[in-house]
This record gives sequence, C-alpha cells and structure tokens, in this order.
Amino acid sequence: MKKESKESFVEKITKVGIEDEMKKAYIDYAMSVIVSRALPSAEDGLKPVQRRILYTMYQMNLLHNKPTKKTARIVGECMGKYHPHGDAAIYDSLVRMAQPFSFRYCLVEGQGNFGSIDGDPPAAMRYTEARLNKIAEEMLKDIDKETVKFIPNFDGSLKEPFELPAKIPNLLVNGSSGIAVGMATNIPPHNIVETSEAIIKVIENPKIEVEELMQTIKAPDFPTGGIIIGTAGIKQAYKTGKGKVLIRAKIKIEEQKNKQRIIVTEIPYMVNKAQLIQDIAELVKDKKITEISDIRDESSREGIRIVIDLKHGANSDIVLNKLYKHTRLQDTFGINMLALVENEPKLLTLKELIQHYITHRRKIVRKRTQYDLKQAEDRAHILEGLLIALENIDDIVKLIKQSKTTEQARTELRQKYTITEKQAQAILDMTLKRLTSLEQTKIKEEHEKLMKLIKELKEILADELKILAIIKDELKEIIEKYGDERRTQIIETEEEKIEMENLIKPEETVITITHAGYVKRINLDVYKQQKRGGKGIKATETKEEDFVENLFTANTHDYVLFFTNTGKVHWLKVYQIPEAKRYAKGTAIVNLLQLEKNEKITATIPIKEFKKEQNLLMATKNGIVKKTNLEEFSHPRKGGIKAIGLNEGDELIKVLLTDGTKQIILATANGNAVKFKETDVREMGRTAAGVRGIKLKENDKVIGAIIAENDKTLLTVTEKGYGKRTPTTDYRLISRGGTGVKNIKITEKNGKVAGIASVTDHDEIMLITQKGILIRVPTKDISVIGRATQGVRIMKLDNDDKLIGLTKVKE
Repeated sequence: MKKESKESFVEKITKVGIEDEMKKAYIDYAMSVIVSRALPSAEDGLKPVQRRILYTMYQMNLLHNKPTKKTARIVGECMGKYHPHGDAAIYDSLVRMAQPFSFRYCLVEGQGNFGSIDGDPPAAMRYTEARLNKIAEEMLKDIDKETVKFIPNFDGSLKEPFELPAKIPNLLVNGSSGIAVGMATNIPPHNIVETSEAIIKVIENPKIEVEELMQTIKAPDFPTGGIIIGTAGIKQAYKTGKGKVLIRAKIKIEEQKNKQRIIVTEIPYMVNKAQLIQDIAELVKDKKITEISDIRDESSREGIRIVIDLKHGANSDIVLNKLYKHTRLQDTFGINMLALVENEPKLLTLKELIQHYITHRRKIVRKRTQYDLKQAEDRAHILEGLLIALENIDDIVKLIKQSKTTEQARTELRQKYTITEKQAQAILDMTLKRLTSLEQTKIKEEHEKLMKLIKELKEILADELKILAIIKDELKEIIEKYGDERRTQIIETEEEKIEMENLIKPEETVITITHAGYVKRINLDVYKQQKRGGKGIKATETKEEDFVENLFTANTHDYVLFFTNTGKVHWLKVYQIPEAKRYAKGTAIVNLLQLEKNEKITATIPIKEFKKEQNLLMATKNGIVKKTNLEEFSHPRKGGIKAIGLNEGDELIKVLLTDGTKQIILATANGNAVKFKETDVREMGRTAAGVRGIKLKENDKVIGAIIAENDKTLLTVTEKGYGKRTPTTDYRLISRGGTGVKNIKITEKNGKVAGIASVTDHDEIMLITQKGILIRVPTKDISVIGRATQGVRIMKLDNDDKLIGLTKVKE
C-alpha cells in the first residue's frame, strides 16, 4: 500500500526548466508590485495602501469633525482587514498623507509628531492620532451609492473599493512617487485651482492643445514653494509624460552696513533642510566656498529661515551660483507621469491624465444618478401605494380587520386595489398617525417632489452634456472650498521670455493693485465711459477688509517698475501680470515679486525702455524728493534693489518719469501745494536719501506729485467725491522746500485731499473708492476754478465709502 502510494505521488512530479520557473515567478512578483503597491491609479490618484487607509478611516467614522483616534488603531484595522503587508508600510503612508511638506493638500489630519522637513522621524504610532481631512472626504463622497466596484480583500472575507469616487483630481493636485519593478513614477503636485480650471477647459474643448492648457496649469506647484526656472522641461513632460523641472530655493538678500546676508525662505520639494545646512557647512569647512562667515537655522512655526552671513566685500551673486552648483538649493525634479489605467501601467500626457479623470467622474456621476433614481422610484412607488390607501382608508381598515392573518390581508389588498407586494406591506405597516390631514398633505407633497426629482434624474441620464455640466459645477465648488494661491513661483529663461513676448499682442490694459497685495491685468475696453456724477462699475472683487489702492494703464509690452514703501524697486513686464476678469480679485503680488514681510507697493510707473536721457523723480510722505537717472534701474535683483534711502517713519509715495527740465508740484492732504523747478534737485545715486521738497505743517503729509505743464490743469479730488481743476499757472514758482500755497479749500463737506493729476480737456480719469467702485469720467466735465475753492461733486459715494485715488486713462 505504502509503496503504491509513493509511486503514484512520484508520477505527479512535473519537470520545469529553472529559467522558465524564474521567469514566471519574477513576472508574477513584478506585476504584483506594479499593480498592488508602487503605482497610483489614473482615476483616483491613489496607491492601494493609501486607498485602504482612507477607506478604513471612513469606515471608522474618523471624519474631519469627529475626534481623532490613535494611529495604531487605524493601522491595525487597515492591516487586519485590507492590507496584509506589515504595519510599517501602512504607518509610513498614513504619515506622509498628513505631512504639509509632502502633500500639497493633506488628506489626513495628524495630531502629534508626524516628522519634520529636517528628516526627523514621526513618533511611534501608539503616540500619534489622526482623522480624515475635509478634502479627503470629497475623495470618498458617494462611495455608498454603488458608484465604484468593490473587490474581495486578501482573504475573501470582506469587500474593498477598487477605486474611490475622487471628486478631487488627486493624481494631479497631490502627485505621486513610487518605484516598481523595471519602472517608476514621479508625478509632481499642482495647484487645485489651476488643475480644476484646466479640467473644465478640456470638458469645454476636448481638442485643446497642451500649449493652451499650460496657460491655465502653468507648472507644478510644490507644497514647499520654491522657484521653478524655465518651463521647457515642464512643457516636454506635459506633452510626452517625461521631463525635468529645475527648482531653486527662494532667496532674498539683506544688506547690513557693508555686509550682505543671504536669507533662504523656501527650499526645493523633498529636500531635507538639516542635510542642506550640513552640506553648506561642509563646503565652507572644505574651503570650496570661502565667502561665508556664518550659517544658522532660524526657522520657526512661521516658516523656513536659513541665514547665511557673508564676509565683508563678498558678492552675493557669486556665492549663490556656487551654492546652486554644489548644494540642493537648486534641485532637479524628474517628471515621469506613469499611472495604472485599468490595471495596466501607462505613461500619460497631461491631457490624457485629465481625460482619464473626466472619464472616471462621468462614470461616478452616472452611477450616482442611477442610484438616486432607483431610490427615488422605490420611494415614489411606496408613496403611490399609501396615496391609494388614503383615498380608500375606510374600506382598507375594514378589509384588514376582517382578515385572519397578515398574509390574507396583504393578498386581498393586492387583488382589490391592483398594487404590488411592497405597496401592500407599506399600507399594513402604516401607523394611525399618518391618517391625520397634515400627514396626508406631507405624503402628497413628498410624492410631488419625488416625481419632479425623478424627471430631473432621467433627463441627466439621457443627456451626456448635463453629466459634464455637473462635473464642471463640482469642480467650481472644489475651487471655492479648497482653492488657494500658487506657492511655487515660475521664472522663464531669457530665451523663453523672448519667445513669450513675440506671442503677446501689444494692447492697452488696466492694472489694479489692492491694499492686501492682489494685482491683475484687464483689457481697457471693459470699462464704458460714464458721465460726471454716475455711480460707476465694479473694478475688482475684494475681501471685506481689502480695498483697491492703485490703478494705472499700460501696454502689454511695457515694463513696470514697482516702488515700495520701504524705498525699493521691483521690475516686471506688463504681460507677466496675469490677466483676469473684472470681478476677479487678481493674483497675490507676492507670487510675482519677492517682497519683504512688511513691504507693500506704493508707487508704480510703466515705461517702454530704460533711456539714459530720462530721470525718476521720487517723493516721500514727509516731503523729501530725489532725482536719479533711469538707467540705474535697468538691472534689478530678484529681491528688488534700493531706490531711495529713507529716514525712519518716512515712506515713498510717488515716482515721476522726467527729462530733467520739468517743473514739479507736490500736494498735501490738508490742501497745500508747492511748485518748484526740477533743476533745483541735483541728480543723485540710487541709494541717496534726497532733499527737502516741501515744508510740512503739523499733521500733514504729501499725497501726490505731478509734472506741472502750462497748457494743463491740476486736478485735485477729495475723499468725499469732490474735485476741481485749476490752471497750473495759478501756482507761483518758488524754490523747493517752502510751505507752498493753498491748493484746495478743505471742509467737512469735501474731506481731505485723496489724489491729484495733471490733465487737459481731452483726458479721461478713473476714480477708485475704498470699496472698489470705479468710475471713468471725461475731465472736461469737471469745472476749472480757483485754488482756494472746495470743488464740485464728481462722484456719488455711500456714507461709509471714500475716494482713495485716481489715474489718468491713456488714449
């Protein structure tokens, strides 16, 4: 018996070549890693472990408004039910989803030590707690409505989602990185506003090209900020799925006495800050960089601040170039947009990624609508049965009383009133309180609403355009709820700037800047001419605490010099200011210029080119003026350059472009003005402090400066909407530094002076109020009267509003 058994067992052995067995085993292993571990899905942008963690937390009811629970419990639940790959892998993934320096939009809200940008590890899972972030709940929304496929878990005892409904375009907004077998993915994170708007563009125009998409999704947007240098690699990645992004740390240069200091405020994505500082210290120690005297980390909860002190006489530009070359202050992010499409790894372009997301959401919206329709039809079916019962209530009560059993009653109800078994059961389950007139009315109203809903749901299912419209509305809702400003700045290379400029159409635009630091560019044709005394149109949408502070016109190919209250100047091309709609609040200027913490724009001047024959004449709040040759401002640094040396408590308020031979008028808030020759102010260097322009009386300040021309009038407007024009010849010429003469009569009725301008009868002006109301008025409608008058009403204002400035429209 034993011998026969052994022989029969031997007969079942199959000879297999070791090469074939190794090949098969390796392919099985590789596919397991690719599909079940390392690569994200193109639909929800999640790897299996991330999806399982989120679903586990959702099942545990760890929503954003519920108390946090120990991560050890979350990890245990996930490992026991869905992910049998060890607790360390699960905890690492959970931690990463909670790190604001790893995820652009964190899906998990962590409590406790979840690691740091210095590479510090998180605390053990027994010490930390977590719950879902609100944005993660959008990923799981409608999962209970049969929207996604559920598959058996590892032991077949439970079901887990194959994908999540993903109302958020997670693959693009949070990116993904992973190393599989023979392949890897590295998708950078993006801004949720830009991504959502790009998806809407693809929905509206499926034939859209990558170049047009890149006007919306300009580049990746990393959680740690930084500066992207050049967009050629990004364009290649968006077109082919592969490319490179060059990222630099955000740097500003501070000057102290005769020494310079490099301040690092943002570092490239995935760079370890502590290691970065150590690398710089090693370069100094090895004498590869000899210009650094000290380096220290002054980072805090407010943000990163690495201070690099330079030795006396050291050139910051040379030091920076060395640091970029030898450290990760400049880093390369290799884009490789590989994702799973129906469990197959595919290299995807930007448009293909967006199209897969749209296809996924179409499926989700359709299945959700089908589920809602079924629920509505089932409920309507029951209500129809109850309505039949209410119409025949006396007979039905009698029928039920006479029936011996529930089954008999159900059968007789179905036969007599031709209703279904469910309807009959609902009638039998109906409580006596439903017989009141109020309850009967409620049933009828509910039925009417359901019939209306059923009609709407059927219309959605019958029309693909309505499904796409729902997706667009949901994306707009996402922008409203989670939209934020871009963190990573983009700087084109010189070649790209030239290429970009050739594509820009020269046209007149209006630039608005708000008090809170938002800037935008609008086509001049948006504004329609109005007559004096009109209410005006809305120039920009602002927050309650914000207001429009500056407005001017410029050509798209002009340069704009941004002068700040601290006496610095920053430089931009007009076309680099993002175009926006009239009601949009614009782009935060900190994303376009590298401003200090308390630095804000107080004066702007558009120019066509930097001519040696031209000067910039600057005026400060305390009455100081300074004249500097324009050519000195043609090569500013990234963080701006000093335009004027200011005394303590003073601010730069106005800059004029002149030829050195003009006459200047300075006007004050209390209604005084002084007129003097520009030649009275000698030409000075960029960092000079200037000389006295007007002697101010107590509690007065300079609010504006103009070039005085004999054929023009001085327009003065006040805070309460009054104004007047006075010939500039009415102002006698005196030496600079005097107290001047009366410019306008200040009363309770018209208020203090808000602004001045030099105008003719053929000019038009734009007035702007604190609430953002704008009006365009021909100057010929404003009376020309004497200096010591209070003017006429030129704009109606609400009681709690006031005029804050004006600008002249260029024809």
